[in-house]
Parts: sequence; structure tokens; C-alpha cells
Amino acid sequence: MSTNGVREVEKTLDRISKLPDAVLIQILSLLLTKDAVASCALSKRWRYLCNSIDNFHFYGCSYYNNVENFVFLVDHVLSHCTCSKIKKFQLILPYNSEWNFDLSISRWMNFAVERKVEDVLLCLCDDNFTFKLPISICTCSSLITLDWSCCAIDKESVIQWKSLKSLKLNYVFIDNDDLAKILSGCPALETLELSLFEADELLEIIAPYLQHLEISGDLDYLKCKLVNVSYLVTATLTFNITCITEIEGFADEDGCSDYHQGFRNLVLDYLQKLSCATELIIGRWFAEVVFMLRLEGVSLPKLRCKCLTLEMYVTKNNLYGAASLLQNSPLLETLNIPLRARAFNDFRCQLELRYLDKGRHIILQSWKSNVVFPNLKNVTFDACIYECRKKWFGRGNDKLFELSVFLLKNATALKKFVIVSKRRICRECSESCVSQYLSGLAKKLLDSPRSSKKLLIIYQESALD
Repeated sequence: MSTNGVREVEKTLDRISKLPDAVLIQILSLLLTKDAVASCALSKRWRYLCNSIDNFHFYGCSYYNNVENFVFLVDHVLSHCTCSKIKKFQLILPYNSEWNFDLSISRWMNFAVERKVEDVLLCLCDDNFTFKLPISICTCSSLITLDWSCCAIDKESVIQWKSLKSLKLNYVFIDNDDLAKILSGCPALETLELSLFEADELLEIIAPYLQHLEISGDLDYLKCKLVNVSYLVTATLTFNITCITEIEGFADEDGCSDYHQGFRNLVLDYLQKLSCATELIIGRWFAEVVFMLRLEGVSLPKLRCKCLTLEMYVTKNNLYGAASLLQNSPLLETLNIPLRARAFNDFRCQLELRYLDKGRHIILQSWKSNVVFPNLKNVTFDACIYECRKKWFGRGNDKLFELSVFLLKNATALKKFVIVSKRRICRECSESCVSQYLSGLAKKLLDSPRSSKKLLIIYQESALD
């Protein structure tokens, strides 16, 4: 470094050093703990400031081949800590199959609990679930948020988290007894997030005071049954189910049929349990199953939803499933449809294809005749499609236009229809094919006899994020 560069660094350090100790400690608490320790070596005045930090961020991913140094770092920092209360304690351990962290983690967690820790993140980079939560953390009364990954819960442990408001379980193995024990020990819990977790039985959700629910991702065999969610306000159901023939790699028509029938029954049960929710976000798989249920003549329960978001691919089956949901949402005021192109790995078994093929020749208006949406006021199509327009809408198969006209005709109180497109040049046709199509769609709707002076049709084009 040049002489001028050294002087600039010294000037910066001098300005920072003039800050009060409390401010410097707050700044150090925001850094990774190893960086905070290294920073304290820059100035004699800072030498002991690191002992007073109340946020600890121990990230061990870079210590894969040097676990001893990571353990030494944590032990050294905690042994010199003088703060009486810890706000945040984050511990991400390096993966090393030959190293046993049990005693070290228990020692570190005991330290945090003794200092009334509020927020804990514990992540073990090992999916064997061999480590169990320390007993001390299971009865930590000061805990407000807990995020734990890749560790199990001891069957004999008692859960007492009387102050806990947010709980995230990532890649953990639990059963209904574990979940019941956790929930019964969290009287103040507001948010529960289960991510990439494993269960060997039906997961039942009994939460009469739950207000917000999200089920997303690939569930495969996992079934979440809603037993009591009577106070639910918003629900997000964007999960996806892959056929058993794809999961297990062989064809079994009887098993395939039973597998799908089980999930169709589950979707119908969801609609019944969520009938009181005022805001719903529905994914493409759910919409397709709704379409299949209607093809079978199954009656759907009426929904009290006022705001409906349908996250779906641009296919006729998704759109017809959407129409079925609309038909059963008489109180609906706002409809949002974020349009996406179909995924490349979107597997369909033969049973699904036979069902969906039945919708090939359906005309939406004749299928859903005499349907009125008396309260629908706002509709938004938000397209973020990276494929060529020709791949998702060929000639004579313009289901999006068909759905749009269907809405214009049957939404008697409609005030605003917004179409949003992301501006991009298609790699296949070298044109802005999606934007051109959507702007043309807006023009066709404006020229439609169903359009009126009271209805505002807007086309918006924005740059890619």
C-alpha cells in the first residue's frame, strides 16, 4: 500500500475512534464475530470492546478443514464476554464427519441461556439428525426467536418457550407428538415455519387461532391435514405434488390412481377448511386439481375470499381451474394472476395427462355459463415469461384472451383491468414477443364490446429485475 493509502486508512480509523464506546460496540455487534475480533486489533482503545458485544455471529463454513480453530474462536470469545444479556446468538457449524460437536454446542448454548439470549440460530451442516437440542435451550424462558436446522428433539425433553414468538425448523425429522409438544410449550407463538422437514405420518394442523398459513414446495409423500384453522385470515397453497411413478421410478397404475385420489380429497378438504379465509394464494398444481375435480362433477365449497392470487403457468387447465375457483368466490373483489411459463421439469403421469386432455376442447364461456362475479372490481395479469410466446400460446389456443373476455362479461362491477409485462428480447424469435402479445391483448380488450367507459384497461411495461 502506498504512503497516501496508509494515511487515508489512519484518518478513517481516527474518525471512527472518536465515536463513543457504545456506538463502536454496536457496530462490532453487526459484524461476523471473527471480523469483530480482528477489528479490535487495529487500535489499543478497541482492544477490549469486543468483550462487550451482545450479538454473536459464528459462521463456521470456512473452517471445514480447520475445525479446531473454529472451536477455539468460539471458546475464546465467550470466555472473555462481559455482557449480561445476549440479543442474538447465531451458530453455523462446519461439516466434519470426524468431529463431535455435542459437548461444545451444549457448552455454548448453556452460556447463551445463562445470559438470557433472545434470538438463536443453530445450523448443523449434517443431515444425519444425530445431534439433539441441548436441554438448556429447551427451557429458555427469554427466547423470542429460534431457527434451528439439521438437529432432532429429544423425546424425553420438556419444551418451555413461554416468550417464543417465531420458530423456524429447517430440515428436521419430527412427528406429530414432537410438534404437539413444541406447540403446547409455546403459548406466545405467532409464526411457525417448517422447511425441508421429514415426517413419517400424516401431519395434522390443529391451530384454531392461527391467522396465516403457507404450504409450499415439493411435498411428495407428505400430507398436511387441516383439522382446525377456523380463524385463518390468509393462506398460501403453492405446493406441488409429483406422481408416485416419478418418485419411485416405476409404473404402478393402481398405486398412481390411489395416490392422486388421496391428494384430490386433500385439496377438497383444504377448500372446505379455508372457506373463511379472506385472502388466498393458490399455485398451479392446486388449480389443476380443482379443474380435475370439476371434470368429475364434484361440487366445490363456497369461499369467502376477497383477494385471490393465482400463481400459475400459462396453460388451459390452470386457467380453467382458476375459473372454477372464481365461480365459488362470490365475495371476491381483487384477482391477481402472476403468469409464468411452464417449468421444463414439469412431469405429468399418464393418469394426469388423460384428465387434462379432457379440457382440450372445452369452451370456457359455455362451460361456465350464467356465472356472475358481482363484487370483482380489480384484475391484474403480471407476466414474467422467459420463453417464446409461441411455446405457451399457439394459434387458435388463446386461453388467456378467453379468460379475459370471460371476466369482462361476468364481472359486472369491474373497474380496473391491468396487464403488466416485463420488457425483454426473446432469444428464439429476436423480438419482444411476450410484450407484443400482451399489449395486443390489452388493445383487443379495449376494442371488445364488453369494454365500457367505466372500466379502466391499463397496459404497463417494465424492465426486467
